[in-house]
Amino acid sequence: MQTFINTWGSVIWAGFGQTLAMTSITFILSIVIGIQIGVLLVVTRADGLHPNRTVYSITNWLINILRSLPFIILLFLILPITKLVAGTTIGIRGVILPLVVYAGPYIGRLVESSLLEVDPGTIEAYQSMGISNSNIIWRIMVRESRSSIIRGLTIAAIGLIGATAMAGLVGAGGLGDIAYQYGFQRYQPDVMYVTIVILIVLVQLIQSIGNVVSARLKKD
Repeated sequence: MQTFINTWGSVIWAGFGQTLAMTSITFILSIVIGIQIGVLLVVTRADGLHPNRTVYSITNWLINILRSLPFIILLFLILPITKLVAGTTIGIRGVILPLVVYAGPYIGRLVESSLLEVDPGTIEAYQSMGISNSNIIWRIMVRESRSSIIRGLTIAAIGLIGATAMAGLVGAGGLGDIAYQYGFQRYQPDVMYVTIVILIVLVQLIQSIGNVVSARLKKD
């Protein structure tokens, strides 16, 4: 064990840090974008607060297209755009844009589903009181559905970890890159198993935190 730690400890620790960086940066950006998308879908639908068939149809269509693409295909598909925006297609900086394009619409759809769980009668009651639509959206609908939103964000975070592992195949670094470069190509199965265990523990930790936060918000 000590020999393994001395040989691979620094490599695995660096990969772990890269995975956390990719996941956290992408997650924050995707939440900002995803919540806006989810709200837009809810308010512009036929029975929404601001019905707009054109906006809803275009947004819904784009999200369906992006969500239908596996991440690895999306990664290669937008390489020219990534190069233009980030200046590189490798490393953490080169994978943030593809990850956001992958996760943002997914979070948007999860937020949409959560907001649609709010009782329409509650919304109508607040409308009858003369409360503005913006306040209904952000102070009532989002607040009422925050427990469900947290559950959705937990699922999205776990999916992002899997996507970062795939991003390692194109030089983004992280635990996925270590598992592939050393565990698979160089026939070091012990390295691969350790990275898998770390990913499993990370996923379990995120799921547990998400469950606790969701349960507490539901009680409030």
